[in-house]
Amino acid sequence: MNRIYLDYSASTPVDPHVLERMLPYLQEHFANASSTHGPGREARVAIDHARERVAQVLNGAPAEIVFTSGGTEADNLAIFGIAGAFPEPRHVITSAVEHPAVLNACKALQNRGWQVSYVLPDAAGCVPVDAVAQEIRPTTVLISIMHVNNEVGTINDIGKLAGLAAEHRIAFHTDAVQSFGKLSIDVQRVPVSLLSFSGHKIYGPKGSGGLFVRRGLQLAPMLFGGHQERDRRGGTENTPAIVGLGAAAELSIDRLLQDSEQLLQLSKYFWRRLAEIAPGAQLNGHPEHRLPGVLNISFVGHDSLALATRLDIAGIAVSNGSACSSGSVEPSRVLHAMGLPAERSTSALRISLGRPTTQAEIDAALETFRDVLAIRRPASKAQIVV
Repeated sequence: MNRIYLDYSASTPVDPHVLERMLPYLQEHFANASSTHGPGREARVAIDHARERVAQVLNGAPAEIVFTSGGTEADNLAIFGIAGAFPEPRHVITSAVEHPAVLNACKALQNRGWQVSYVLPDAAGCVPVDAVAQEIRPTTVLISIMHVNNEVGTINDIGKLAGLAAEHRIAFHTDAVQSFGKLSIDVQRVPVSLLSFSGHKIYGPKGSGGLFVRRGLQLAPMLFGGHQERDRRGGTENTPAIVGLGAAAELSIDRLLQDSEQLLQLSKYFWRRLAEIAPGAQLNGHPEHRLPGVLNISFVGHDSLALATRLDIAGIAVSNGSACSSGSVEPSRVLHAMGLPAERSTSALRISLGRPTTQAEIDAALETFRDVLAIRRPASKAQIVV
């Protein structure tokens, strides 16, 4: 079976150039970067170079980059790092449509006595700036709102959100895992305090990621060990993964405009052709302010999990939600928070295109969609749990 992969928001393949850069640090240059001998210094130089490349994506300083094992750890470090700087519980603002790495971290804070406000998005999945402003209290110490929603692709205005936080001298964190290396982010213009990113979303290796920490911000560590990452993340550095992340970041700078235009045109083509095949299909998320290549579509009258399974059997890989929740039998938490009716949230698929996607693949996938959509089943009656 010739499989067609349309789930690049969940993960991307390692680019051949990235793999080539990584391989020497898995074999001949394997030394611990904390060692003071020659081989150790070689590893340290490679890590420093990767840190420069990652910082360049954000127009930040290399010293403001903390390498982690991925986006989840970066989100946790941002939230618990801010919380750890306060001896008594305070207040945090986030949204109801954040990644579980943020939501579950905030729930853990609540178990420790912290107060958390969960702001609802509008019908397009945008988190309203004025709704966030209404939740600010004298005890608010952190606002955490994602840049791009991982299910529907809607882009939040982190410039205004970060500006709001700065006006009130509140730390602002954004989960930019879906946007890093895909949208232009300039931390010299956008006053974010903390920004999370991940390597495997931009054709780098899994197990690589990091957190931008604005200079001067106090952040308590989560991991205790050596003095790596300026005492913010103890543990022997994963040099091959960090080198891979740096190489992927460098490629993303060179290909940003090309990739964005290609994915924008392909996604428009996919949606136009799909609307002909399935006139009742409904696009979820903002129609314009969305990440190129991400389409969240409801097929009312179908069950999303059953539909994704039938497509998978036919050789088409899509998601019935985000990758962290696609195995769930519950309706989409994100679509429910957007106020969409149950028949739309239980019938939605996320189709996400990537750098390797071709129009020929899309044409072939659409033919499979035509066949699979001809099989109608009642939508799931699962209860929504919030």
